[in-house]
Amino acid sequence: MINSTSNKQIKNLAQLLKKAKARREQRVFVVEGWKMYREVPKDRLVMTYVSESFYGQEEHRSLLQGRDVEVVADRIFHSVSDTVTPQGILCIVRQQEYTLQDILDTAEAPRLMILENLQDPGNLGTIFRTAEGAGITGILMSEDTVDIYNPKVTRSTMGSIYRMPFLYVKDMAAVMDELKRREIRTYAAHLRAKKEYYEQDYRQAYAFLIGNEGRGLTDELTSMADEYIRISMAGQVESLNAAVASAVLMFEAKRQRDHSST
Repeated sequence: MINSTSNKQIKNLAQLLKKAKARREQRVFVVEGWKMYREVPKDRLVMTYVSESFYGQEEHRSLLQGRDVEVVADRIFHSVSDTVTPQGILCIVRQQEYTLQDILDTAEAPRLMILENLQDPGNLGTIFRTAEGAGITGILMSEDTVDIYNPKVTRSTMGSIYRMPFLYVKDMAAVMDELKRREIRTYAAHLRAKKEYYEQDYRQAYAFLIGNEGRGLTDELTSMADEYIRISMAGQVESLNAAVASAVLMFEAKRQRDHSST
């Protein structure tokens, strides 16, 4: 059992939880909680760490049987955990790598989210979770978007990070050109738009563009979109939270798709 914060594995866990550089170098990330552990693809699970009290329960020991597990003293586990009330289990997971071709070739009619400079971990994680529920086939992100492997992001995905293909993009202009070449229609959520989001036809391949929480999309990326769309607000509200706006658009597209198949 690990009893010291000076233990090499504990030090490494702390680095992986706090620093994106460490995660990039080792090509792994850390997830916490029973649900996130249960949904990890077996071929990507590197190591599991459990608190002494968690492992002390027979039902937990039986479920962990046959896995590589390190038991950690409760106070040490609590010190390394990223959550206020640790569930007693966390694990190291191998990162999954995708290419643009992987994402664009996953479906006959790709359904994409393009995210530019999102900074709120909760927003990004919620978008991933909502995207899976709405049938999105891939997510593309500008390089300055918050790290998907940030513990707060992974926790917010509720497991969707394991299943939703994604890619950080260096050259967004080149990606937009490729989408046009493949006849994937792009829609920028923008306050200057004249058309309501529900006036468009999303039954074919499409991509929704969502910008930074405070500034929205840059003029450069906005200018590359095929169409501008808006979500009209009542009262004095100017715009929606990025995750909420994304959900509105994704589920309108799903509604149209489901309706056309009936």
